[in-house]
Amino acid sequence: MNGTQQSNVLFVVLDTVRKDHLGPYGYERETTPQLSRFAAEATVFESTVAPAPWTLPVHASLFTGQYPSQHGADQGSSYLKDETTLASILSAAGYDTACYSSNAWITPYTGLTDGFDEQDSFFEVLPGEVLSGPLASAWQTINDNDYLRNLASELVHLGAMAHSKLASGEGADSKTPSVIDRTKSFIDDSESGEGWFAFVNLMDAHLPYYPPEEFREEFAPGVDPDDVCQNSKEYNSGAWEIDDEEWDAIRGLYDAEIAHMDAELGRLFDWLRETDQWEETTVVVCADHGELHGEHDLYGHEFALYDQLINVPLLIKHPELEADRRDDLVELLDCYHTVLETLDVDPDDALETNGGGLTGFDSTRSLLSDEYRAFDGFAEPDPGQQAILEDDDSGGDYAFVEYAQPVIELHHLEEKASEAGIDLPDDHRAYSRMRAARGTDAKYVRADRIPDEAYRLDEDPEEESPVDPAADDAVAAAERALARFEEAVGGAWDDPDAAAGDPDEALADADEETRERLRELGYLE
Repeated sequence: MNGTQQSNVLFVVLDTVRKDHLGPYGYERETTPQLSRFAAEATVFESTVAPAPWTLPVHASLFTGQYPSQHGADQGSSYLKDETTLASILSAAGYDTACYSSNAWITPYTGLTDGFDEQDSFFEVLPGEVLSGPLASAWQTINDNDYLRNLASELVHLGAMAHSKLASGEGADSKTPSVIDRTKSFIDDSESGEGWFAFVNLMDAHLPYYPPEEFREEFAPGVDPDDVCQNSKEYNSGAWEIDDEEWDAIRGLYDAEIAHMDAELGRLFDWLRETDQWEETTVVVCADHGELHGEHDLYGHEFALYDQLINVPLLIKHPELEADRRDDLVELLDCYHTVLETLDVDPDDALETNGGGLTGFDSTRSLLSDEYRAFDGFAEPDPGQQAILEDDDSGGDYAFVEYAQPVIELHHLEEKASEAGIDLPDDHRAYSRMRAARGTDAKYVRADRIPDEAYRLDEDPEEESPVDPAADDAVAAAERALARFEEAVGGAWDDPDAAAGDPDEALADADEETRERLRELGYLE
């Protein structure tokens, strides 16, 4: 490794935050004065692409350096299985590690907190000890069964339901101040001679939006959060129409949530400066995905791979990175290798093994390396690298995105449609799996139930005018890159999935121990 070793890494995910609502990316409203101050001493990346448009697979990619097809934590299997996490590697190398989050997906029962010495999910719906012993075994049994998998996803969805309840109405107290306080305490108590790694996920900008009053009055004056649509499925199903005035109110609440996160993040940054830890700490700030507010007639972050969802903010402060802007293509999963180089940790040395589930350090995927994305000659290329190395004509660079057929989101969309007496057509985009190859100039999206989509991003950044690959060389090259990636991960998603199994049939496959655990969790009478 060639990077300048730092003692500490603070990694912050601003959950569900669009980059075009942030000051460093030119937003006209002053939502992020603290982040703008940070950006003046950081590298601001313009073309960072998330590997998926939702939390679970993106965080699994951040923690493993793998695409969703590789690590498997996605709609079909809602937990990270048998993969060695970044936190496990750093902990084995002697670093103190902690994860503080208010996101229901980042918990012990999804495996995303594996390896952290300390962790707390402020919206965790099941106490940690419940998911040990017999239930831990039952959880794996459920996930490994084709029919029971949906029930496993529903267990995790309990946490999301808790977030919705706790973040709305009388329970509308942000957990972000507590997350920041716990992070400060962890750093203050760290006694490792190596240093520390703190991972923080701030959830405020995720639906529903109930910002603190001081921020609501500044960015959404006079708006009552209970008077606007706070359920994306109601809009996406056609059960709720939103006019321009309501969209303005929704965006105002969203901005207020971002401003609150920014203020709390500034509190943490100021404390690091005051305690003389700022200079020896690499700071990474990104979003895991964005959000749609009516663009493409969609709300939320389901059922699409538009740039508002996958072209995410990324800012990094490190002594070897200039305080500048970069517009070259970056994949968010490369942060795994960047952190390893920052702390000068080799996974093979730290764990003394190169067995299954361990992603070795790759300098061509570290943002600190002069070899970044120079994939030529790499001995064991991953699917994305293979797709680029096998390009013998255009020589373009691409990021790759995957969105498996939604399970939880689709179930709740169908519920909202049914309540409104709406029948969703079989070719509704909510039933579709999608993959994309995204370059800096063009994007191609393949789907199995709706028509493929392609855009010239350099000419049409809002993706309003689809382009036929037969009529555009850049789009055609993106389609070929996607085809190579699909081949590397086991084939294209070009045929609709078989119908999901009936829940009653699923329970017929469950043993009595599993049934008893499901009764305890309220899934069976």
